[in-house]
This record gives sequence, C-alpha cells and structure tokens, in this order.
Amino acid sequence: MAIESVEPSERARALVVGGFDLHTHIGPDVMKRRIEDVDLARRFAEAGLAGFALKSHYTSTAERATVVGRVVPGVRVIGTLTLNAAVGGMNALAVEIAAREGARIVWMPTVDSPAETAGRVAPAPGQHVPLWARLQHELRDAGLAIEPVAVADASGVLPRTREVLRTIARHGLVLATAHLGRDDTFAVVEAAFEEGVEQVVVTHPEFTCQNFSIEDQVALVERGCLIERCLSTPLSGKTTFEHVFDGVRAVGLEHNYFSSDFGNPEYPPVEEGLAIWAEKLLGAGFGDDEIRAMIVDGSRRVAG
Repeated sequence: MAIESVEPSERARALVVGGFDLHTHIGPDVMKRRIEDVDLARRFAEAGLAGFALKSHYTSTAERATVVGRVVPGVRVIGTLTLNAAVGGMNALAVEIAAREGARIVWMPTVDSPAETAGRVAPAPGQHVPLWARLQHELRDAGLAIEPVAVADASGVLPRTREVLRTIARHGLVLATAHLGRDDTFAVVEAAFEEGVEQVVVTHPEFTCQNFSIEDQVALVERGCLIERCLSTPLSGKTTFEHVFDGVRAVGLEHNYFSSDFGNPEYPPVEEGLAIWAEKLLGAGFGDDEIRAMIVDGSRRVAG
C-alpha cells in the first residue's frame, strides 16, 4: 500500500501548535508500531503540541497514559478504551474501571465491529491485509473464538449497549462510534443522547467499512455529533482529500476536528499528522483561522 509523502511547511506546523491528536496507535502494542509512547510525548513537546490519545484495539490505555504524562511533563496523554471482544465487548464494567483509571474516550468496536470483516474473511490472493486484520486471523488460527460485538439487533439497541452508554454518561466521557456501520451508528447515536452522553464523535466517516454519505454526515451532526477526520483514510487512498473536504464544508466547520490515526510503520511520523492536515487544508483554500479552529480548538474541546 503506497502512502503519500507530505512535508508540512513551517506555516502549517505553526498553525497546529497547542492541538491534540486524539487518535494514535503507538507502542507498546500487540502489533508493530512506528514509535513508543514516551518517545512520542517528547516529540510532541518539541513540536509545541498539547498531547495525544493512546488508542488500543485490545486494552484500556488509561493507566499507561497517566504514567507517560508524568514522565514527560507538559504533554497531556489521554487514556481510552475500545469495546472489542478482548475487554468483553459491550461491557459496562470495563467502561467503569477505565473511567476510574482516568480514561477520557470510549470507542465502540473496531476490529470486532459487525461491519468490519477484514479480520474474519480470508483475504483474496495479493490483497492488502491491515496489521490488525492479520492479528485477528492469527488469534483465530490459535483457536480463540472471536465473535463480532453486536450493539443492536432488529428490535433496537441492546440493553447491554445502553448500560455502556449510561456508564459513559455518568462519568462524562466521550463516545466515539469507531468502526460501526451506518445503521448501528445511527442507532447508537440516538441511544447515547437519550442516555445523557454529552459528546458523541463519529469516527472517520469516510473509512472503508463505513463510507457514510455526506447526507448521512450532515444528519449525524444535526443529531448533535462531532465528526472526526482521520488523516490515514485519505492519505492511504481509501478516499480522496476532496471528498473529505466536501464533507467538512457540508457539516459546517465548527462540527469537525482532525486527528492522524497514525502509528503504523508505513505512515509518516505521528507527530507530523496534524501539520500535514494543516498543509492539506491550506491547499484546499481554508484560512489560517479556520484551520486553527478545527484542528486546535476542536481537538481541545474534545480533550476536555
């Protein structure tokens, strides 16, 4: 898979000072990553960035985030939890514990989303297989049963999903829709606001297993959601930057924020992600104030 190489300008780097990258996949992890957390925190400090969120597909990162933040003062490292099978799927107890450990963001299922089939279906010859999908196949080959994590059925959102949402609301956490498909996303969003969740983020709506129409993106924003634009999606060719920016304009600039979703070895340095976004936004005709509002102000609002 070819990844576009982008060298951000000094103007772009200056525009993102003080911003958070709220979607990073870095080491230590069960998969090979480009960089480890303490080293990344030091690079963020050098770049004048406020901090980053540690995302794992398999475990809570809340305790680890606290330790890294203490090792590198001045950079806030944010803990998260992703509700895949490894933590029990729709498991309110896992959310409760992560919240008490200091987590800020809870993602719905990613690798175990019913919409995400790459880790369950044997790839065609020559097909690119993501790192996480390779691991899913290895786990199944080892005899571990990993079923998709359901959030709803024909009658609506499952009771255990509502219990998770109530726990998120009680602790004032951010809910992110992760890799849920369209129907599950709309169902969970509606239930989340019913249960009192205040901040709901629609994660990379242009991602392959989701590919939400711009009309769907507008509808989700009208329900109260923010849209997270992940750089890895257009940079890897899953969509075009033009399509992303069409969505940004359609939902209204104030309803977007930007992250990298970086950490895979083939991607650019994680600490460059926000500046690359700024460079791309400049090239698309967005103004300096608009870019700072979306990248810096938007990310700081979600980071709390």
